[in-house]
Amino acid sequence: MRVFCDGQTVADHERVWAWHQTITDAEHRQAANMLRRNRIGALRPVRESEAQISVEQRTLSDYDAALGIDLGEDGFAS
Repeated sequence: MRVFCDGQTVADHERVWAWHQTITDAEHRQAANMLRRNRIGALRPVRESEAQISVEQRTLSDYDAALGIDLGEDGFAS
């Protein structure tokens, strides 16, 4: 079996007539395994110690002041 793309041969394999068979080229399997390993590594979560992500934290009173909310001594908005 030959497969062509833009006039060039891109695949040239012997035809297998057996039913329910999956034939995989050894080079294709090796490439698929490498891609699978790389993908799994990319999906693993990064530990916080490795990432060193810093997020600013504010008190709720900062947000109250930004929104013009005045809380009385009892903690309720007036």
